[in-house]
Amino acid sequence: MKTIVLRPELIGYHNSCLREPARPFNKTAVLGAVLLPLVALGGWVAGRFTAAPMVAPPVAAALSRPSVPPATVTAPIATGPSLAVISPGTVDLQAAVDEGLLQAEFTGNGREQLTANVSNPGATDLVVKASFGQMFEGGRNTVVVVRSVETGIPAGKCATFALQTVATRSANRIGPGNYRLSPRTTPKIDLLLTYAQDHPELSPGALQTAVLALIENLPLSALCKFTPVGADFPSRFDTSAFRAETLDILTALSALREIGVKDRDLALSIDPQLKIESMIEPRCRPVAMQHYGLNAGSEWEYWKHELLQGEVGTRHYALFGIARFYPEVAVQMLPNWAREKRTTQTFRVAAVQALAETQRPDALPVLRTLANELGRNTELGRAALDAAQYLDGELNKAATGASSVAFRSSAVTGPF
Repeated sequence: MKTIVLRPELIGYHNSCLREPARPFNKTAVLGAVLLPLVALGGWVAGRFTAAPMVAPPVAAALSRPSVPPATVTAPIATGPSLAVISPGTVDLQAAVDEGLLQAEFTGNGREQLTANVSNPGATDLVVKASFGQMFEGGRNTVVVVRSVETGIPAGKCATFALQTVATRSANRIGPGNYRLSPRTTPKIDLLLTYAQDHPELSPGALQTAVLALIENLPLSALCKFTPVGADFPSRFDTSAFRAETLDILTALSALREIGVKDRDLALSIDPQLKIESMIEPRCRPVAMQHYGLNAGSEWEYWKHELLQGEVGTRHYALFGIARFYPEVAVQMLPNWAREKRTTQTFRVAAVQALAETQRPDALPVLRTLANELGRNTELGRAALDAAQYLDGELNKAATGASSVAFRSSAVTGPF
């Protein structure tokens, strides 16, 4: 039996035969692996400093530049037309002043009047337009143009022209003052101002009332000239400079209705006194009948309803309406109301005073008879004498237009 001796060098040989074959040595890969971390580290270190970037050598810089002309890199400066130009030869007032094409000074009263003094320092004749909606400021006052105006200004000349305005707030102080153009706008009244361009019949008072109704939603008591029924209660509004005629108030409400504003959304239209006040005034009555949907066939029923079932504070007003528009009936009816002791003193005095509003000669002897019957020293007797004197004066002079409601300051009847 042979003994096999395994020598160490043989074991090493056989083990080496079992290993994987050696791979070829890639010098390029090894070099890249070594240099890549170094390059990354150098970039990170360079980013930590704020020093100016290194200038590339001439050849490298030339290769790094884009092959486009420099003019395409820098954005060109806009040289569009002037914003002031509306049409050839016509410029907008605000933009023209802002751009220096015109120089202007403005004075106004804080309500319906504003005067513009404009000079054209250029070498070209211009037509300047002040558009409706243009706002002006003067201290705490703000006004807005309600009708567009255009006027020509020759080169090197000046022009003065008037602008119709309205106050945008009831706190405006009324009086002469200086104003400046304002870039502000009043979106709440845009539709109204657009409507006004096609309705020149709208008076300054009606437009002012409509504007305040939209912007501040003021109540009737803040804007009416007649004495409100609730006048005993102090108002927080100091609007004396903006009180309007009844016709202007009703015209304003009609215009607002035309542009889609609901009556229920306006405090001005809620007070029932406005309806009967507008129906009493001869100038306002046709507008009132149209606004409230009345006609010749339904008017008498309206007065009858107001007299018997109307608001307590204004029920006796119907006697004046009947006297003015149904004088034949009034001459027969009102003396009975004046003599009726079961009715209130307010109705009796109103009946006496309303007789004078019939403007009929046959009412004069009736009033004198009432003065004697009721007693010349009584309140009713004195009211009859005053009414007779008033009617006599009216009959002795030619009619000068629509008359006003008489005796509005009576302590007994309140507004009448």
